[in-house]
Amino acid sequence: MDAKGEITIIPLSCFLCFFMKLISFDTLRTLHFPLHIQLKPDQIFKYKEQLLDADWVLYPEYWQLNALLFAFKARIFPSVATYMIGHNKVEMTRAFEAVVPANLPVTRIHGNTAEKAELLWDTFATPFVAKIPKSSMGEGVFLIESRRDWQAYCEKTDTLYVQEFLPIDRDLRLVVVGEKVVSAYWRLQSSNGFHNNVARGGVVALGDIPPDAIVLVEYVAKTLGIDHAGFDVAMVDGFPYLLEFNRMFGTRGIDGKFIARCVTEYLSDRMDYFDPEFPGFPSGRLPKKNRRVA
Repeated sequence: MDAKGEITIIPLSCFLCFFMKLISFDTLRTLHFPLHIQLKPDQIFKYKEQLLDADWVLYPEYWQLNALLFAFKARIFPSVATYMIGHNKVEMTRAFEAVVPANLPVTRIHGNTAEKAELLWDTFATPFVAKIPKSSMGEGVFLIESRRDWQAYCEKTDTLYVQEFLPIDRDLRLVVVGEKVVSAYWRLQSSNGFHNNVARGGVVALGDIPPDAIVLVEYVAKTLGIDHAGFDVAMVDGFPYLLEFNRMFGTRGIDGKFIARCVTEYLSDRMDYFDPEFPGFPSGRLPKKNRRVA
């Protein structure tokens, strides 16, 4: 009952959240979660029994996946697809090209050879954008305006990743939990460069979120199985361009408690989910009687 004396209906999933056996490898991400076990990543083999018994293992590091998925048959969050596709920009871009090619900036990816470097320089008009595949928070993203800029970039990476420059002074951050956009805001360009990332001086701004951007992101998330990500979208003349997503997105501009509730309700709703990666077992996990600790 609320302050006005009216009855508030609380979804059943909210209650079920408190009965899930959760283990987290990220203290800050699960600060507002229901009661759970908190482990450091290097404790993964010390607490085998608890990991085998858990309903969900939350926010493991990438290097932990093989042990958790294939040895412990654990059910992890974010999803395997979120980890695999989000591991670097090359893999991410290839996945995007497969589902929404029209919504990507013109992009070329090659191994770093003198021949390919010259080809890309001749292909793209300046300015254009060059990225280092494994980077985040705006690091490893360069505006190429001259031959000197291009040569400096080429010296920093084994893979040449080049995109057309989009004429924008802001972009959108859309946060996905499950298959839904649960939070969104604009990021205004920083005063010290062309980056919009908040970590690089970009400014959070609230305002109307274009419906086409939401439709695009939810379609991509559902199609690819990405269930926890901050998607970046640029709007050019009302058309949404998908830039990238970050599995471990920044928390500025969003309500941490609200995101925690969205995640726990999503996990609760999927307690009986059948995972095709581990066929034959409910929720993608071996029955407890068949799981053993060495």
